[in-house]
Amino acid sequence: MFEADVQDVAQLVATGSIPSSAEIDALLATAHERYAATTDGRVADYIPVLGAADPSKFGMSLVTADGRTHSLGDSAHTFSIQSISKAFVYALVCDALGHEVVHDRVGVNNTGLPFNSVVALELNGGSPLNPMVNAGAIATTALVHADPTLRWEAIHAGLSAFAGRELQLDEEVFASEMLTNHRNRAIAHLLTSYTRLDPEPLGVVETYTKQCSLSVTAADLAVMGATLADGGVNPVTGQRVVSEQAARDTLAVLASCGMYERSGEWLFEIGLPAKSGVSGGILAVAPGKGALAVFSPPLDEAGNSVRGQRVCAYLSRALALNLFASAPRVKEQSSLVAPGSHRKEL
Repeated sequence: MFEADVQDVAQLVATGSIPSSAEIDALLATAHERYAATTDGRVADYIPVLGAADPSKFGMSLVTADGRTHSLGDSAHTFSIQSISKAFVYALVCDALGHEVVHDRVGVNNTGLPFNSVVALELNGGSPLNPMVNAGAIATTALVHADPTLRWEAIHAGLSAFAGRELQLDEEVFASEMLTNHRNRAIAHLLTSYTRLDPEPLGVVETYTKQCSLSVTAADLAVMGATLADGGVNPVTGQRVVSEQAARDTLAVLASCGMYERSGEWLFEIGLPAKSGVSGGILAVAPGKGALAVFSPPLDEAGNSVRGQRVCAYLSRALALNLFASAPRVKEQSSLVAPGSHRKEL
């Protein structure tokens, strides 16, 4: 999945340098050209409306922590956010309830199993292992509010604040998913049987399905990710959406669990917190620097966009974003930020 030829981009951005806007645009163009012809993967068809997606759609957007936006291809094409919503609802809940309360209800360890697994829940005594699989995400959504109307309003407003604009519910996607979400209903009932879900379970599933049915673009996702990268402040609007602690907690969970059972391989090869969705979106976040979002519907067996993974691998190396990569730096070049600041500009 992560092609060996990406190693040749390691020197495109000089070690220790800050890439210019022109360099970023050129690298995005190169990545798009490299992977536009990729035909691997297949669109998600277990949700009928997603099965009709155009597999040729391919867009990307990168937003820096200081609000600069770079987009290419079908970056303005709308699609449902799906599981990428889990990250932002988790951030909102962490911000509202605090680190310990949320951690007590929803764990942070990878299941090593598919995202919609019921087995993982049973093996752990009914406790969700992390908020990026469906069981943990449903439990997280339930923590927003006991009243279903207020719960949805809070989630809708919160995710819109992350994007910097009011996101719209895709009614067609929502209706299609409500007809096919039998496993999620079963998960909610199982959580209730273990007293891990307080509100009425089917009402929580409905809200969860709505949050997954919000329409976004790759450009929206990049802004949302850059908000996490900038410690909870939307770099485009300047609005604080969540606390620095909530942003940190979310990025930590994304690093370990965001790419489902491929999370370990992703972190090993690409080294960035990330989240995928079965509509074809991938969001990768470079803390303090910015975020990259890619949209391409064909998925691998784990439910991750094939083109999206390859683009992220390429740009992580080209832009020196891998959190675990280090190299000797010239002292004058290494001082990218003022003392005490968390921001490093792309």
